[in-house]
Amino acid sequence: MKDKKTVSGHIAALITILIWGLTFISTKILLVDFSPEEIVFFRFVLGFIALLCIYPHRLKLTSRKQEWLFVFAGLCGVTLCYMLQNYALTYSLASNIGVAVSVSPFFTAIFARFISKEEKLRPSFFIGFVAAITGIAFMSFSGSDGFEFHPLGDILAIGEAAVWAIYSLLTKKISGYGYNPIAVTRRVFFYGLVFMAPLLFFTDFRLGLERFADLNNLLNMLFLGLAASALCFLTWNYAVKILGAVKTSVYIYLVPIVTIISSVLFLHEKITLLSAIGMLLALFGLLISELKSFRIKNPKESLTDSVE
Repeated sequence: MKDKKTVSGHIAALITILIWGLTFISTKILLVDFSPEEIVFFRFVLGFIALLCIYPHRLKLTSRKQEWLFVFAGLCGVTLCYMLQNYALTYSLASNIGVAVSVSPFFTAIFARFISKEEKLRPSFFIGFVAAITGIAFMSFSGSDGFEFHPLGDILAIGEAAVWAIYSLLTKKISGYGYNPIAVTRRVFFYGLVFMAPLLFFTDFRLGLERFADLNNLLNMLFLGLAASALCFLTWNYAVKILGAVKTSVYIYLVPIVTIISSVLFLHEKITLLSAIGMLLALFGLLISELKSFRIKNPKESLTDSVE
């Protein structure tokens, strides 16, 4: 039974990453008519409405401490994470951002060790991290002229990786309360939108709903709102609940691979030798990091799990 749950957790994490890897294509299309802030706002409004329609019941918390966890989860996982990403892309190269954001599993492991003290750090995790980050660097810089240091943008991207790690640990804590996952995700979206709203007054945000008359804009925004936000936050939170924040976070290594493959299929870009080597290294890093999770148990271990 425990093994089946573990497998379902890995499947949920994989589905999440496959969809998130495609979001860069949709975002690139939408940036023609929408600002980065508008894209973030509309996608999470759509996600919130979808979750409200699916599960319209109110989430009743038992303490003020739990409410504060939701507040910080919304601030980190929605507002700070996506705003930092957008601003980082404004000041730095996309290739730099791809590498910087991929250090999130490292932050997750460090924070988990010193905050929750539940997930032990294994040598295989760090070996996998080095292999994956090297591969992601190969993929990120294979189509560019090389690395260019942009202090502000690169620091913002590293900040995004750190706040996402905090969000993953917060959702791990929240999942232990046993609340309906749809209601939980909706509450997180709500606080994310609350924190985001004041920021919109300092940008060029406008409703401009006529832009959704364009089918490309409509479909891509629906994909970001319904699949990449509503669905993926549910599957990510589920994976974190089953596997833990550290094991789930290493799936982030696969995002650049999905993005490269999707860019070949939809944008007709080419895979270079360097990016192919990078993909293999990233996959190797993921497998090494997850080696203990995928090991075959002996009969005694299986019997013990079934008794538990």
